[in-house]
Amino acid sequence: MAATSVAPAPAGNRAAAGRTTTAVRARAGGPVFHARLAAVVTAVSCATHLWLAATGNHGAWLSALMLVLAAVCVPCAVHIWRHSGVAALHQVTVAAVAMAAVHAALLLGGGGAGHAHTGGPPSSAAHADGAGGLLLVIALELATALLAATLVARLRRRCA
Repeated sequence: MAATSVAPAPAGNRAAAGRTTTAVRARAGGPVFHARLAAVVTAVSCATHLWLAATGNHGAWLSALMLVLAAVCVPCAVHIWRHSGVAALHQVTVAAVAMAAVHAALLLGGGGAGHAHTGGPPSSAAHADGAGGLLLVIALELATALLAATLVARLRRRCA
């Protein structure tokens, strides 16, 4: 993963060229809190996938897939925390939007609420099928994508 950033390196510091450290962002008035928040939300998403994989409620292959997804996302969370690299932010944004789409498809395609043909009201079917959990995951993924995308926009606006 490239350690690139849109924030300029301080004059005379070749070691910081191409990346932005928290100290450099703080001195330059960069978005330290925003970067840290994006990293924390990404880490929470990773931890959620690890927890869901550990519970074993999704079957062996879905649990393995969740472990792989978490392993891919953890380095990005660390990189965002330390450097606010645009490449990591783009990767997190794309992955989060893709995961929100997958979970929305599960929700709409029968893995979630759908509609009930039994005598109970549709709201009871939604709770029984786990639609609430899917909606929370979709909200977490969209929040992750939003934070990463807005951080990229802020970093680009500072350089312009």
